[in-house]
Parts: sequence; C-alpha cells; structure tokens
Amino acid sequence: MVQECAPGGERPEPPSVLRVPFSVTTRHGVRPPAVAGQFYPGDARELEAVVRGFLGTVGPSPLPPTPPVALVAPHAGYAYSGPVAGSAYALVAPFRGVVRRIVLLGPSHHVAFRGLALPDCEAFDTPLGSHDLDVDGTAAVLGSPIAERYDEPHRDEHCLEVQLPFLRVALGPVPIVPIVTGEASPTEIADMLDRVWAPDTLVVVSSDLSHYLPYDHAREADRRTADAIERLDGAAVGPHDACGSTAIRGLLEAARRRGLGARCVDLRNSGDTSGSRGRVVGYGAFGFWAEAPSG
Repeated sequence: MVQECAPGGERPEPPSVLRVPFSVTTRHGVRPPAVAGQFYPGDARELEAVVRGFLGTVGPSPLPPTPPVALVAPHAGYAYSGPVAGSAYALVAPFRGVVRRIVLLGPSHHVAFRGLALPDCEAFDTPLGSHDLDVDGTAAVLGSPIAERYDEPHRDEHCLEVQLPFLRVALGPVPIVPIVTGEASPTEIADMLDRVWAPDTLVVVSSDLSHYLPYDHAREADRRTADAIERLDGAAVGPHDACGSTAIRGLLEAARRRGLGARCVDLRNSGDTSGSRGRVVGYGAFGFWAEAPSG
C-alpha cells in the first residue's frame, strides 16, 4: 500500500507507481537530500539549532539507565512532528558512542512493491554531513529472501531522510542501513532484523500514526495504537493506524522474540504542535529496552 505524507496535514496527488530503472546516486555514490528545505531546514547551522532545540525541550523521565535498542519516531515536517521526534532521540542522545550501526526502516510513500528495498549507493548526504552505509549490515540484510537493491523507492522518500539530522546530532555520523519497506509480513521483517541486530545496533522505525482525523478522534485512535505497541501487539496496528505499520509490526514481532519491553514517551498530533485541529496527523515516540520500563 502506498501512503502519502506531506510536510503538514495536506494530501498531495498520488504519484506514479511504475517500477522503472533509476539511480539515486548523483555524486560519488552519495544519495543527495530530497526534502531539505521542505520538511526541515536546508541550512546546516539552522538545522542543527532546530534539532538541538527539540532534543533540549525533553524533560527527564523514569526509564532504564541503559540505552534503548530500538525506537519508533515520526517523519512529518519538523514544524509538525519535530517535537515528538525529539522525545524519541533524547532517549539515545546520552549514549553517544555506544551505537555503531543504525538500521532504519520506513514505508514507501511513492512506489508500490513487494519486499524490502536498499539503495545502490555508498552514503546518504544531509546538510549536516553524510552517513555511510554500513557494509556488513547491508550485506546481512541483502541475505534476506525479501530484500534487494532497488533505488526507485529511495529517490523522493522522506521517511528515512528526516531521521538523519536527529541521528547526526544525537549520535554522530554513525553508519546506517536504510531500508524502505514494501509489502512484507511481520515474520519476514523480524527474520531480516535477526540477521542484522547486534549489541551495538539501534533499530529505528519511521512512522506517523493516524492521518487526517478530527483532533479528538485522532487522540483516541493514537492512544489505542500506542497501547498496542506497548503490548507488542502487532495484530492491533494496521495501515490506518500508522503509515509505517508494516515495519512496526515486524519490529514488534522481533521485540517479542527478544523479550523487549516498550514504552510510549510522547504522543501528540499536528493539532498540538501546529495549532490546526480540523484534520490532524498523529505522532508517537517509543523506546524499546532489553529490560521492561517501569511505571
């Protein structure tokens, strides 16, 4: 299923989903930013200040003293979802230097396909600098029967790109394994994660929650989704609950296998962050720990 997320609450016209050859690489094997200056500031100094501001507004909470091993963070324009994304990345910022590989998963908003797509490039560029692709991690993912190098889903995709400035400021230029998800089962994604997950690996799933509901309805729907994620109940998270439901459900199955505990640390929508409450988009920040969070 192809979803469309604009920087705010509007829905643009659906793009073509024809599968045609395309290379995202334009310069020395580097994928350039597709939405800099649109979803987030294109100027490096401004962008860093904005991200640090989001990270700095998050207060302390009674969570485990160990770093989370996985996150779920939203991917709309920073004016809308940036505060909630800041809540997710504030969980890992104190542990800079611990994470040495980041596996990024997010939904395809422009291209319908079956399986998992990795780009045929060596790095992703951002206004704050580039992130190299992790060679071993990429090879491990490509060992999955549903994964392939397929550039087209990465060309205009924002869901992974908007996470990179947060990761850069919080953790530094850590190598990444960027995966756009097409049609795949939770078991297939969990099996893939088993190939690449290691003690120094952080898994990040990029997803917004409900789309274009009235404010009060969105709050109720997103609370149900958040409760399901905390229960690790992937069956209760569908495409109308979260645009990244495919990746979320795979992460929840992997979390059950590993005995992880999940906690929702922020749950808001664009009506809370941008002011308009007519048709809103929901955002949640979640952390996953090897020990279940208390409270």
